[in-house]
Amino acid sequence: RRQVIPGVELMVGEVQIEATFPDGTKLVTVHKPISRLDGDLSLALYGSFLPVPSLDIFEKASSQTSDQYVTCPEDVTPGEMFIKEGKIIINEGRQSISLEVTSLCDRPIQIGSHYHFIETNKYLTFDREAAYGKRLNIVAGTAVRFEPGAVKTAKVEAGIPQTVSRFQYAHTFGPTVGDKVLRDGMGQACLLTAGQALDTVITNALILDAVTGIVKADVGIKGGKIIGIGKAGNSDVMDGVDENMVVGACTEVIAGEGLILTAGALDTHVHFICPQLTREALASGITSLIGGGTGPATGTNATTCTPGAAHIKHMLQATDNFPLNFGFTGKGNNSGTDKVPEELMEQITAGVMGLKLHEDWGSTPAAIDACLNAAMEADIQVMIHTDTLNESACVERTVEAFKGRTIHTYHTEGAGGGHAPDIIKVCGIQNVLPSSTNPTRPLTVNTLDEHLDMLMVCHHLDKNLKEDVAFAESRIRAETIAAEDILHDLGALSMMGSDSQAMGRIGEVITRTWQTADKMKLFRGPLSGETGDNDNFRAKRYVAKYTVNPAIAHGVSDLVGSVQAGKLADLVLWNPAFFGAKPEIIIKGGQIAWAQMGLANASIPTPEPVKQRKMFGSYGRAVGPQSYIFVNKIAVESGKVATYGLTKNIYPVRNCRNVQKKDMIYNDFIPDIDVDAQSYQVTVKEAGQEERTLLTCPAADRLSLAQRYFLF
Repeated sequence: RRQVIPGVELMVGEVQIEATFPDGTKLVTVHKPISRLDGDLSLALYGSFLPVPSLDIFEKASSQTSDQYVTCPEDVTPGEMFIKEGKIIINEGRQSISLEVTSLCDRPIQIGSHYHFIETNKYLTFDREAAYGKRLNIVAGTAVRFEPGAVKTAKVEAGIPQTVSRFQYAHTFGPTVGDKVLRDGMGQACLLTAGQALDTVITNALILDAVTGIVKADVGIKGGKIIGIGKAGNSDVMDGVDENMVVGACTEVIAGEGLILTAGALDTHVHFICPQLTREALASGITSLIGGGTGPATGTNATTCTPGAAHIKHMLQATDNFPLNFGFTGKGNNSGTDKVPEELMEQITAGVMGLKLHEDWGSTPAAIDACLNAAMEADIQVMIHTDTLNESACVERTVEAFKGRTIHTYHTEGAGGGHAPDIIKVCGIQNVLPSSTNPTRPLTVNTLDEHLDMLMVCHHLDKNLKEDVAFAESRIRAETIAAEDILHDLGALSMMGSDSQAMGRIGEVITRTWQTADKMKLFRGPLSGETGDNDNFRAKRYVAKYTVNPAIAHGVSDLVGSVQAGKLADLVLWNPAFFGAKPEIIIKGGQIAWAQMGLANASIPTPEPVKQRKMFGSYGRAVGPQSYIFVNKIAVESGKVATYGLTKNIYPVRNCRNVQKKDMIYNDFIPDIDVDAQSYQVTVKEAGQEERTLLTCPAADRLSLAQRYFLF
């Protein structure tokens, strides 16, 4: 245990391998593999030719805390359940009888919990008429065994109350109530008409969603969409089954017991620099990618623009076989004097879902105005990376150019780019939809150091030019990054994206969102909206930042972004111990596209190496029907996109021009923000206050979801 990071021994419950013995390949299981205080280092390093170190070097230094930093504690057990004392009564309130049962069979007979007792093996003798409509009064999934010649008293639904400890119940079914067994004639209905049953049911999942809330429920999927959230099963023998959530012989089952279910994430700040980023995105729980680019071109390395009809067509075709939803943004920097410049309309007709304004192409007030005019015509969103240099305007003049029209501001803190040092002020404007990108999430002891070189490379700056160095240093400010932490926790920053390979990491959108939430819980304590000893309000606020709010901002919330009936079944299942870091199963359009999976030649799915792998939903002609491309209404009406030969569904974005910050779920706070131009200190003044409050927090020196999950 001393040779791994604290807590790892509790996360690795068992290890299975396929080993080769003289009698062939056999499964070997090691239970509690990290149990001794010290491992045998000579065996661990056998064959490596490395010296075996002394065990003294693994003495744990005493943990020290300091007000200088925010430190994630190491004594937290990931995935631990806190269970109330007491017992649960099985089948409480149901009519009960006891039956004497004699086995006349010469072989053992074992009867499962939900088997209709009247229909059991004929070699069991008992009063079958009395057993009509009843089952054994035992925990779901367990059984009673009748040995040859044995006489037993079987309790059939209640009688003397049967109990099970809450600990046992929770560790069997997850934190839930009720139970079911999906077998023919039990939880699985018979005599259904064709097409009546669900395609897939996810049972007993703990749903974490900004819209639906935090609930325990079954999720029914049909035709690639969520058809219901509630209780699934067989209404012939079960109470409370939703009429559209009937389980039949045509239904596949995904056991969600003990797992957390969220909507697939949206990353709305993607530089499409390489196709390999799609694997990283999907493996992390992202199911929709929005951004621009054409590959490792100089323009794409710095800006999220797919410029011109030829490139837009090419990118839509190139991504047709990836099991993700895609939306591309055209280059919006065109200050033409026409109401809608022709080059912008060309890109709209070709199928963009939005337009991007970037300072590297010149985010001037004239370009902003022209781009927003075009967006109003097509009902699409505009994303802007504002003028860090204050070359053509300061933040106030840029806001004037918006003219009250809605716009999505990228990396609103400014380290990723934007008016220095006060772009963060736009968090206080109703028509601005602010987002962060993940390289600054959250502020840590190494954040500033990594950003300088990162910025120099991304934007082709020269360390030998003092102007370039000054530009870079003006963008990297500890004061505004610290304020960004607080503004996220207040719900003033509404969304999170990656800025993939252009300062950000596409596979860490979800991880860094929850790292920010955890740091803020440690620093600020419970939010004012919390009730009881839980973090439910904060959890809904942060999950909204990468699910429903980006979907609302970009006009696709009728299709994706939340766990709701009628939405596309883009869903992610998480083992609680690895929530936010490593998904268990990623479902794309109702099909499993990615999952934790062991060796393909193994006897069972779990032998090492267990890692995320592509599943059938990511292959062949299955990809198109379960995924969408996001375009605009003009492109659809013109018929242009239909000529591209795509297999994916086409979805025109909608309501982009009407959305405002008040529509950002749990993230609609509009503060009065001021930034000191010399000290970079950020202050906020809330309604009814006379004094301004400084927004700051210490850097973190150790985060959750970091080394313990990715480096033992």
